[in-house]
Amino acid sequence: MVVIPTNKPVIRNDMNDRVYKTKREKYKAVIEEIEKMRNEGRPVLVGTTSVEISEMLSRMLDMRKIPHNVLNAKLHQKEAEIVAHAGERGTVTIATNMAGRGTDIKLTPEVREAGGLAIIGTERHESRRVDRQLRGRSGRQGDPGSSVFYVSLEDNLMRLFASDRIASVMDRMGFKEGEMLEHKMISKSIENAQKKVEENNFGIRKRLLEYDDVMNKQRSVVYTKRRHALIGERLGMDISNMIWDRCVEAIENNDYEGIKEQLFRVLAMETPFTEQEFHDTPAQELAEKTFAQAMENFKRKTDTLAGIANPVIQRVYEEQGNRYENILIPITDGKRLYQIPVNLKAAAESEGKEVVKSFEKAIMLHVIDEAWKENLRELDELKHSVQNASYEQKDPLLIFKLESVNLFDAMVNKINNQTVSILMRGQIPIREPEQVREAPPQTRAQRRQQYHENKGAAAESLTDRNQQNAARQDTREQPVRQPIRKEVTVGRNDPCPCGSGKKYKNCHGRFA
Repeated sequence: MVVIPTNKPVIRNDMNDRVYKTKREKYKAVIEEIEKMRNEGRPVLVGTTSVEISEMLSRMLDMRKIPHNVLNAKLHQKEAEIVAHAGERGTVTIATNMAGRGTDIKLTPEVREAGGLAIIGTERHESRRVDRQLRGRSGRQGDPGSSVFYVSLEDNLMRLFASDRIASVMDRMGFKEGEMLEHKMISKSIENAQKKVEENNFGIRKRLLEYDDVMNKQRSVVYTKRRHALIGERLGMDISNMIWDRCVEAIENNDYEGIKEQLFRVLAMETPFTEQEFHDTPAQELAEKTFAQAMENFKRKTDTLAGIANPVIQRVYEEQGNRYENILIPITDGKRLYQIPVNLKAAAESEGKEVVKSFEKAIMLHVIDEAWKENLRELDELKHSVQNASYEQKDPLLIFKLESVNLFDAMVNKINNQTVSILMRGQIPIREPEQVREAPPQTRAQRRQQYHENKGAAAESLTDRNQQNAARQDTREQPVRQPIRKEVTVGRNDPCPCGSGKKYKNCHGRFA
């Protein structure tokens, strides 16, 4: 490491820390030091660690009738004006560690003769860098100046490191209220305490980075998959791979009854082979046969979607093509209703095939987004729960990495199952051209919100439609439905209703 020297030698007087027993004694000494520096004609910059402390010192200075300026986040509009006058004779400025940085406090000639800018720190920060920045506000470009920190044994940093030992030393030496302890050794020990805190914070940040690396690896995989869905060039290949994986998984991980259940649940198809064929045929041949049947069903389903949508789209395009650029096509899988935005012109020119492409793209993005958000929540919960492993002398990070792999595999499996299931069951409710709505321009966030709003709408829509059909077909008088009344149940330890005075479990409850 090479230290670049300053343009002019630093002549600032950096004094040792002044240690007091209590905060009350410390702040009283700070006010007295401010008044002393001001009487000497020197400007004073008081550094605080928080806005609350700066306001407290301001009230204390008001009680002493000492004019001053407060430089914190609440007065950011006046910051430039306050800094411009901070180097004038007798000016007192109270500033937080983050306020006013990056600008030089220019001194007048009479201030230079008086000793320059006086820096008073009201507390040591956990980071030495912040303290050095406060000292560095004085003594720039060879200007004179001084800096001193006031510390109490009640400060956060001192309570963490050696405050009890220093307090016992002060008691043995007979320190009275208001007296301070000032020695180079004390300042050195405080800097060592800051160094320990910095090392601890560095270790925490490094550990957090290692946890985030696990998420970043998963994020890159998910975003790549999502980018393919957005671009659409590999969409058909990705869907075919999903269907193939579902077929292989169903055959390799189940018995015949389990295969039937999984194929029907995920791929919405009957098993294309008998139980005898399942036992006599290699798994690879069964997977290929199942995949061929599934792809045939999927093609039939997409052709049906395009065929149903095409006549309506053609009529809308011919009659209202000059009004609409995009339209919403309702597609349901029997559970939810999805409003799929489709370019009207592209759908008309492709004879409805654009509807299928938009449906596949929208479902893929929707399922990926929902699964990824849920996975992030689970990873965050896992990161907190694995910390208890340290009590078992185990590495929490190692357990987090192992468990995160399981969560990621479960997420990918969920994405594949849900995507294939929705695509294999998708169908268009019949809708007249007059009912077709224009799709307004949407941002990505609005499209995501739209999926949330449509949750559960399919079941309600199907129920209403069935009720309307039943009402048109059946004109007979319907019996009035009576409300279902729940009977009052008697608890085991409640008094028996027979009036015997015994508990129900010891009376008629014995035979219940």
